[in-house]
Amino acid sequence: MALVRTLAFRSPGWSERRRILARHLERVVGVPATSRMVDEAVASYGRYWAESLRLPDLDVATLAAGMAYDGLDRIDAALSAGRGVILSLPHLGGWEWAGAHLATTGRPVSVVVERLEPPELFEWFVGFRRKLGMNVIAAGPEAAARCAQALASNHVLCLLADRLIEGAAGVEVEFFAERTLLPAGPAALAIRSGAPVLPCAVYFEQRTDAHLGVVLEAVDTSRQGRVREDVARITQALARRFEELIRRAPTQWHLMQANWPSDADPASAGAGPVGSRGRRSRWARG
Repeated sequence: MALVRTLAFRSPGWSERRRILARHLERVVGVPATSRMVDEAVASYGRYWAESLRLPDLDVATLAAGMAYDGLDRIDAALSAGRGVILSLPHLGGWEWAGAHLATTGRPVSVVVERLEPPELFEWFVGFRRKLGMNVIAAGPEAAARCAQALASNHVLCLLADRLIEGAAGVEVEFFAERTLLPAGPAALAIRSGAPVLPCAVYFEQRTDAHLGVVLEAVDTSRQGRVREDVARITQALARRFEELIRRAPTQWHLMQANWPSDADPASAGAGPVGSRGRRSRWARG
């Protein structure tokens, strides 16, 4: 089955995704990515889907047996303060498994879901995560208010934040030695709510259905200037933490979309401001 998946992901329709994966891997490891590394990244993505689609049918004991943590106490300490906690993650490893497990442990979990086309596909994703016990928030104009409500209800709010989705507010940062935009949401929500931001990632272990959730120390979200300046500072700090987390397992990073200006134009690598893609958040005005 693994060979069949690998051959499928080498098909012509996957050539652009493989090219983008190779560019992202090169940023992480500092040398051109080999075909084997790209194959490993694609296989990791296949494992993500194979496991995720089984999650609604797994019992609590199986979910618990497949999950270990380094830093779970940081989540619990944040929840004990009663303001909720923001888990900010890259698209790495098996994050769906960790979310499903946390939802079974009495820790309420909210997630933001990107709107997809066709609408039927989006509704499928919403229903899928609800089956896993998560409170689902659709990305869009109402997302900020619903995220704030989740934090006020002392939820674990999970935000995938290593890629700026279409229409979202972005902050320019340096990420793996190039300028790009990352979402403003985690920083802005933290400032407004008082909830801490914990960078984290969920890694596949070698054993089948085994995962390690790593939760780093909270990013400094103290007020030091204007809101816009603080959002930029916090988002840059998150980018640095994401670099640390991704370097632990580069081929488990499933980012298959162009994420830097030079992904479309290699000549612009290392260039200055990202330009018209920038958009200042209504959360970050100040």
